[in-house]
Amino acid sequence: MMLLDLVDVFGSGSLSGNPLAVVRGGEGLDAAAMLRLTRWLGFSETTFLLPPTDPGADYRVRIFYPAGELPFAGHPTLGTAHAWLAAGGVPREAGKVVQECGIGLVEVRADGERLAFRAPPLIRSGPLDAGDLAETLRLTGADAGDVIAAVHAANGPQWKLLHLGSAEAVLAAEPVPRAPVGTDVALLGPCAPGGPAQFEVRAFFADPAGKLVEDPVTGSLNAAIAQYLFASGQAQGRYVAAQGRKVGADGLVHCSQGEGGEVWIAGRVETVSRGGDLFPG
Repeated sequence: MMLLDLVDVFGSGSLSGNPLAVVRGGEGLDAAAMLRLTRWLGFSETTFLLPPTDPGADYRVRIFYPAGELPFAGHPTLGTAHAWLAAGGVPREAGKVVQECGIGLVEVRADGERLAFRAPPLIRSGPLDAGDLAETLRLTGADAGDVIAAVHAANGPQWKLLHLGSAEAVLAAEPVPRAPVGTDVALLGPCAPGGPAQFEVRAFFADPAGKLVEDPVTGSLNAAIAQYLFASGQAQGRYVAAQGRKVGADGLVHCSQGEGGEVWIAGRVETVSRGGDLFPG
Protein backbone atom coordinates (compact mmCIF):
# COMPACT_ATOMS: atom_id res chain seq x y z
CA MET A 1 0.00 0.00 0.00
CA MET A 2 1.26 3.46 -0.88
CA LEU A 3 0.62 6.24 1.60
CA LEU A 4 0.98 10.00 1.19
CA ASP A 5 2.12 12.39 3.93
CA LEU A 6 1.93 16.16 3.53
CA VAL A 7 4.52 18.13 5.48
CA ASP A 8 5.24 21.84 5.93
CA VAL A 9 8.96 22.65 6.21
CA PHE A 10 10.79 25.81 7.35
CA GLY A 11 7.62 27.65 8.34
CA SER A 12 7.67 30.39 10.96
CA GLY A 13 4.23 29.15 12.04
CA SER A 14 1.45 26.90 10.81
CA LEU A 15 1.25 26.49 7.00
CA SER A 16 3.86 29.17 6.32
CA GLY A 17 6.76 27.17 4.90
CA ASN A 18 7.39 25.00 1.85
CA PRO A 19 4.96 22.09 1.38
CA LEU A 20 6.33 18.61 0.68
CA ALA A 21 4.62 15.39 -0.37
CA VAL A 22 6.25 12.22 1.02
CA VAL A 23 5.24 8.90 -0.56
CA ARG A 24 5.71 5.79 1.58
CA GLY A 25 5.50 2.29 0.12
CA GLY A 26 6.36 3.28 -3.44
CA GLU A 27 9.02 0.62 -4.04
CA GLY A 28 7.17 -0.59 -7.13
CA LEU A 29 7.23 2.78 -8.88
CA ASP A 30 9.82 3.49 -11.56
CA ALA A 31 11.33 6.93 -12.15
CA ALA A 32 8.77 7.82 -14.82
CA ALA A 33 5.87 7.08 -12.47
CA MET A 34 7.52 9.06 -9.67
CA LEU A 35 7.97 12.05 -11.95
CA ARG A 36 4.40 11.80 -13.24
CA LEU A 37 3.03 11.81 -9.68
CA THR A 38 5.32 14.71 -8.73
CA ARG A 39 4.02 16.80 -11.61
CA TRP A 40 0.42 15.95 -10.80
CA LEU A 41 0.78 16.90 -7.13
CA GLY A 42 2.31 20.23 -8.17
CA PHE A 43 4.61 20.89 -5.21
CA SER A 44 8.17 22.10 -5.73
CA GLU A 45 9.34 18.61 -4.66
CA THR A 46 7.91 15.19 -3.85
CA THR A 47 9.95 12.48 -2.14
CA PHE A 48 9.73 8.70 -2.23
CA LEU A 49 10.74 6.97 1.00
CA LEU A 50 12.45 3.63 0.31
CA PRO A 51 14.47 0.96 2.15
CA PRO A 52 18.18 1.81 2.35
CA THR A 53 20.79 0.12 0.21
CA ASP A 54 23.74 1.54 2.20
CA PRO A 55 24.28 -0.27 5.53
CA GLY A 56 25.01 3.05 7.20
CA ALA A 57 21.64 4.59 6.28
CA ASP A 58 18.31 4.52 8.09
CA TYR A 59 16.31 5.00 4.89
CA ARG A 60 16.75 5.93 1.24
CA VAL A 61 14.94 8.77 -0.52
CA ARG A 62 14.46 9.71 -4.14
CA ILE A 63 13.72 13.40 -4.62
CA PHE A 64 11.76 14.66 -7.63
CA TYR A 65 10.80 18.12 -8.78
CA PRO A 66 8.61 18.85 -11.83
CA ALA A 67 11.58 18.86 -14.23
CA GLY A 68 13.21 15.62 -13.03
CA GLU A 69 15.12 13.97 -10.18
CA LEU A 70 17.47 15.75 -7.76
CA PRO A 71 20.46 14.14 -6.04
CA PHE A 72 19.85 16.30 -2.98
CA ALA A 73 17.48 19.00 -1.73
CA GLY A 74 17.13 20.57 1.69
CA HIS A 75 13.46 20.93 2.58
CA PRO A 76 12.77 17.40 1.21
CA THR A 77 15.55 16.09 3.47
CA LEU A 78 14.03 17.56 6.64
CA GLY A 79 10.47 16.75 5.60
CA THR A 80 11.29 13.14 4.72
CA ALA A 81 13.20 12.59 7.97
CA HIS A 82 10.22 13.99 9.89
CA ALA A 83 7.78 11.73 8.02
CA TRP A 84 10.00 8.66 8.56
CA LEU A 85 10.22 9.33 12.29
CA ALA A 86 6.47 10.05 12.55
CA ALA A 87 5.72 6.74 10.81
CA GLY A 88 7.66 4.85 13.50
CA GLY A 89 11.19 4.93 12.11
CA VAL A 90 13.85 4.22 14.72
CA PRO A 91 17.37 5.48 13.94
CA ARG A 92 20.27 3.06 14.15
CA GLU A 93 22.02 5.63 16.34
CA ALA A 94 19.97 7.52 18.92
CA GLY A 95 19.60 11.20 18.15
CA LYS A 96 20.85 10.93 14.57
CA VAL A 97 19.01 10.00 11.37
CA VAL A 98 21.11 9.07 8.34
CA GLN A 99 19.49 9.59 4.94
CA GLU A 100 20.70 7.91 1.77
CA CYS A 101 20.14 9.98 -1.38
CA GLY A 102 21.78 10.76 -4.71
CA ILE A 103 24.79 12.52 -3.18
CA GLY A 104 25.39 9.78 -0.60
CA LEU A 105 24.66 9.90 3.15
CA VAL A 106 23.25 13.02 4.84
CA GLU A 107 22.96 13.36 8.62
CA VAL A 108 19.82 14.81 10.22
CA ARG A 109 19.55 15.63 13.93
CA ALA A 110 17.31 17.48 16.35
CA ASP A 111 18.08 21.17 16.94
CA GLY A 112 15.78 22.07 19.81
CA GLU A 113 12.24 21.89 18.43
CA ARG A 114 13.57 21.92 14.88
CA LEU A 115 15.27 19.37 12.64
CA ALA A 116 18.66 20.14 11.07
CA PHE A 117 20.64 18.56 8.26
CA ARG A 118 24.38 18.68 7.85
CA ALA A 119 25.16 20.64 4.70
CA PRO A 120 26.84 18.47 2.06
CA PRO A 121 30.05 19.70 0.44
CA LEU A 122 29.69 22.17 -2.38
CA ILE A 123 30.10 20.65 -5.83
CA ARG A 124 31.03 24.01 -7.29
CA SER A 125 31.85 27.38 -5.77
CA GLY A 126 33.77 30.48 -6.79
CA PRO A 127 32.80 33.57 -8.79
CA LEU A 128 30.51 33.56 -11.80
CA ASP A 129 32.13 34.44 -15.09
CA ALA A 130 30.91 37.45 -17.04
CA GLY A 131 28.46 35.43 -19.12
CA ASP A 132 26.88 33.68 -16.13
CA LEU A 133 26.67 36.97 -14.25
CA ALA A 134 24.91 38.72 -17.13
CA GLU A 135 22.45 35.85 -17.55
CA THR A 136 21.69 35.62 -13.81
CA LEU A 137 21.06 39.37 -13.69
CA ARG A 138 18.73 39.06 -16.66
CA LEU A 139 16.80 36.12 -15.19
CA THR A 140 16.39 37.51 -11.68
CA GLY A 141 15.81 41.12 -12.68
CA ALA A 142 18.32 42.31 -10.06
CA ASP A 143 20.09 45.65 -10.50
CA ALA A 144 23.75 45.19 -11.39
CA GLY A 145 24.60 48.15 -9.17
CA ASP A 146 23.35 46.26 -6.11
CA VAL A 147 25.63 43.23 -6.61
CA ILE A 148 28.27 42.67 -3.91
CA ALA A 149 29.30 39.23 -5.18
CA ALA A 150 28.16 36.67 -7.76
CA VAL A 151 29.08 33.05 -7.04
CA HIS A 152 28.35 29.43 -7.85
CA ALA A 153 26.62 27.69 -4.93
CA ALA A 154 26.04 24.17 -6.29
CA ASN A 155 25.38 21.23 -3.98
CA GLY A 156 23.05 19.12 -6.13
CA PRO A 157 21.02 21.93 -7.69
CA GLN A 158 23.38 24.16 -9.68
CA TRP A 159 22.59 27.43 -7.90
CA LYS A 160 24.00 30.68 -9.26
CA LEU A 161 23.81 33.28 -6.48
CA LEU A 162 23.81 37.07 -6.55
CA HIS A 163 24.69 38.66 -3.20
CA LEU A 164 23.01 42.08 -3.15
CA GLY A 165 23.52 45.03 -0.86
CA SER A 166 20.20 44.85 1.00
CA ALA A 167 17.06 42.82 1.61
CA GLU A 168 15.13 45.64 -0.07
CA ALA A 169 17.10 45.08 -3.28
CA VAL A 170 16.35 41.34 -3.09
CA LEU A 171 12.61 41.93 -2.66
CA ALA A 172 12.50 44.59 -5.39
CA ALA A 173 13.90 42.32 -8.12
CA GLU A 174 11.43 41.39 -10.86
CA PRO A 175 12.40 38.08 -12.51
CA VAL A 176 11.64 37.23 -16.12
CA PRO A 177 8.63 34.96 -16.75
CA ARG A 178 10.50 32.23 -18.64
CA ALA A 179 13.90 30.55 -18.43
CA PRO A 180 15.73 27.50 -19.82
CA VAL A 181 14.84 24.21 -18.11
CA GLY A 182 17.52 23.51 -15.52
CA THR A 183 17.79 27.13 -14.38
CA ASP A 184 18.57 27.55 -10.64
CA VAL A 185 19.25 31.18 -9.70
CA ALA A 186 19.02 33.01 -6.39
CA LEU A 187 19.34 36.30 -4.53
CA LEU A 188 20.71 37.11 -1.08
CA GLY A 189 20.80 40.37 0.88
CA PRO A 190 21.24 41.52 4.50
CA CYS A 191 18.20 42.58 6.52
CA ALA A 192 18.04 45.67 8.69
CA PRO A 193 19.02 45.00 12.32
CA GLY A 194 16.35 44.13 14.89
CA GLY A 195 14.15 41.78 12.87
CA PRO A 196 13.68 38.01 13.11
CA ALA A 197 16.15 37.33 10.28
CA GLN A 198 19.58 38.61 9.33
CA PHE A 199 19.35 37.79 5.61
CA GLU A 200 16.64 37.73 2.93
CA VAL A 201 16.75 34.97 0.29
CA ARG A 202 14.86 34.34 -2.95
CA ALA A 203 15.23 31.29 -5.20
CA PHE A 204 13.98 30.65 -8.75
CA PHE A 205 13.89 27.52 -10.91
CA ALA A 206 12.45 26.68 -14.32
CA ASP A 207 9.57 24.20 -14.53
CA PRO A 208 9.26 21.65 -17.38
CA ALA A 209 7.45 24.20 -19.55
CA GLY A 210 10.15 26.84 -19.06
CA LYS A 211 8.21 28.98 -16.59
CA LEU A 212 10.46 30.61 -13.98
CA VAL A 213 9.00 29.66 -10.58
CA GLU A 214 9.89 31.20 -7.21
CA ASP A 215 10.43 28.56 -4.51
CA PRO A 216 8.85 29.33 -1.11
CA VAL A 217 11.79 28.15 1.07
CA THR A 218 14.89 26.33 -0.17
CA GLY A 219 17.09 24.22 2.11
CA SER A 220 19.77 23.31 -0.42
CA LEU A 221 20.27 26.94 -1.41
CA ASN A 222 20.41 28.10 2.20
CA ALA A 223 22.99 25.40 2.92
CA ALA A 224 25.18 26.68 0.08
CA ILE A 225 24.65 30.30 1.13
CA ALA A 226 25.63 29.49 4.72
CA GLN A 227 28.84 27.83 3.54
CA TYR A 228 29.61 30.92 1.44
CA LEU A 229 28.83 33.38 4.27
CA PHE A 230 30.71 31.48 6.98
CA ALA A 231 33.73 30.82 4.76
CA SER A 232 33.97 34.49 3.75
CA GLY A 233 33.54 35.77 7.31
CA GLN A 234 30.27 37.55 6.56
CA ALA A 235 28.44 35.47 9.19
CA GLN A 236 29.69 33.94 12.44
CA GLY A 237 28.26 31.16 14.56
CA ARG A 238 24.56 31.31 13.80
CA TYR A 239 22.07 33.36 11.80
CA VAL A 240 18.50 33.20 10.47
CA ALA A 241 17.45 33.65 6.84
CA ALA A 242 13.95 34.67 5.73
CA GLN A 243 12.46 33.42 2.48
CA GLY A 244 9.11 33.27 0.71
CA ARG A 245 7.51 36.63 1.41
CA LYS A 246 7.00 37.39 -2.29
CA VAL A 247 4.99 34.18 -2.79
CA GLY A 248 2.83 34.17 0.34
CA ALA A 249 5.12 32.10 2.55
CA ASP A 250 6.93 33.19 5.71
CA GLY A 251 9.86 30.85 6.02
CA LEU A 252 12.71 30.98 8.52
CA VAL A 253 15.90 28.97 8.04
CA HIS A 254 18.27 28.61 11.00
CA CYS A 255 21.89 28.28 9.87
CA SER A 256 24.76 27.44 12.22
CA GLN A 257 28.39 26.39 12.13
CA GLY A 258 29.74 23.64 14.39
CA GLU A 259 33.06 23.60 16.20
CA GLY A 260 34.59 21.56 13.38
CA GLY A 261 33.42 24.03 10.75
CA GLU A 262 30.48 21.91 9.59
CA VAL A 263 27.32 23.78 8.60
CA TRP A 264 23.85 22.82 9.84
CA ILE A 265 20.54 23.95 8.33
CA ALA A 266 17.52 23.76 10.64
CA GLY A 267 13.84 24.52 10.42
CA ARG A 268 10.43 23.87 11.86
CA VAL A 269 8.70 20.79 10.39
CA GLU A 270 4.98 20.17 10.78
CA THR A 271 2.78 17.27 9.63
CA VAL A 272 -0.28 18.55 7.77
CA SER A 273 -1.74 15.18 6.75
CA ARG A 274 -0.51 11.63 7.33
CA GLY A 275 -1.20 8.32 5.65
CA GLY A 276 -3.58 9.12 2.81
CA ASP A 277 -3.99 6.16 0.43
CA LEU A 278 -2.56 6.59 -3.06
CA PHE A 279 -3.91 4.85 -6.15
CA PRO A 280 -1.78 6.09 -9.04
CA GLY A 281 -2.81 4.95 -12.47
